[in-house]
Amino acid sequence: MAQRPDPLRVGFIGLGDQGLPMATAIAEAGFDLHVWARRTSSLDGLAGVPHTAHVAVAELAGAVDIVALCVSTDDDVLHLTVEELLPSLRTGAVLVNHGTGTPANARRLAEACATRGVEVLDAPVSGGRPAAEARTLTTLVGGPEMVLTRCEPVFRSFARHVVYLGAAGSGQMAKLFNNALLMLNQAAIADILALAADAALDVPRLVEALKLGSAASTALGLMNTMVNPDTVDHLSKVEALDMELFAEAMRNAGVNATEATDRGLSGARRLPEVIARLNP
Repeated sequence: MAQRPDPLRVGFIGLGDQGLPMATAIAEAGFDLHVWARRTSSLDGLAGVPHTAHVAVAELAGAVDIVALCVSTDDDVLHLTVEELLPSLRTGAVLVNHGTGTPANARRLAEACATRGVEVLDAPVSGGRPAAEARTLTTLVGGPEMVLTRCEPVFRSFARHVVYLGAAGSGQMAKLFNNALLMLNQAAIADILALAADAALDVPRLVEALKLGSAASTALGLMNTMVNPDTVDHLSKVEALDMELFAEAMRNAGVNATEATDRGLSGARRLPEVIARLNP
């Protein structure tokens, strides 16, 4: 009988709102999960989930075949990679960035890792915590396609869709367009609900009706579900930052996206207005 290969050893850093359910899915799919967290309390959510916790980033790096990052900013990703992971990652290891950033940083990361024989994928995810918990995220991938082939079984543990976009930076560019379109849709929702209020319609009831008809959209479906009075202020700020990343990526690409960027920022900043109308 042929011997089954050992499971891939997967490192995961960034056990936050979205990262924790992703890491849980990886372990429960049978991969050998290794984790590190700046605050040990972040590991509490993995209680009962098979994993190995490391006290240092370098220790984790030396133990895995793939290391996934789900942290906030490009600066965090670069620091973790160049200063702490790269010196200990093995030749042939793969670094995956699941966070949202700029295409330029994805290319910079790939260039830095190439000097040590480490492969890189930019693989931001879309769907938020609800999709992460349901294991129905969409993963948008840039980088060498052969490397994606190695990593795709891991991605499939938490993603319903894994879409290959092209060379390094392509996954990040696709994610920024995804976010921009969501915010443009939110701006349209804010406009429509303001008009409905002026016309003395019952806005919450109208929205429930719109969700059932041809006006339905993911953006509309998020209102009063994932985007609610408890989360709206935080999400509004995060979206505004994402729109600034989109604007930077467009400038770097030599594209004039001022009109779309301004409209998208309006959609992000008016989220509290929309939720207030739905919760009079």
